Amino acid sequence: MMKKRSVAAVLGSLAVLGAVLSAGGTASAATAAPAKYDHATAAALLKAAGIAWTSSGNCSDRDTTTCTSFEQINKTTVNGIIGFKNLSKCGITITGGTEKGHASGTYSHWNGYKVDIRPTTCVDDWIKKNMEYDGKRSDGAPMYKSVAGNVYAKESSHWDILYVV
Repeated sequence: MMKKRSVAAVLGSLAVLGAVLSAGGTASAATAAPAKYDHATAAALLKAAGIAWTSSGNCSDRDTTTCTSFEQINKTTVNGIIGFKNLSKCGITITGGTEKGHASGTYSHWNGYKVDIRPTTCVDDWIKKNMEYDGKRSDGAPMYKSVAGNVYAKESSHWDILYVV
């Protein structure tokens, strides 16, 4: 377990460093506005990484709650979910992006910090084995924190993932 965590920690740190540097970041990047993708660019990057997405409305309009949109998603969020897929080797399907209908706040879906993914045995097991349990969110969702500080919360029908770095 310790060896796996060490490898995950190193890979996670490298992914975060790469994301910051690819966004033109420096040590002060945390105080700058996050770099964003438009829907088409994010969708192309996710597709190239083998990540699927779905929407109940079969659409990508950010202003429609039944769509799944990546418009104005943070580059670090896209890099984060791609990094998670690569580390976990799990199939990933995004069920929620930056569209209306999610909870608000600074670190929200709308502001590009979050994605929702479909739970699978592979995803569930990998998160629970490789991340630290971090208690329950105010809504009762169990939270797991990555070595980079990103938070994976298990809601009733999906994983709600917050990429802070």
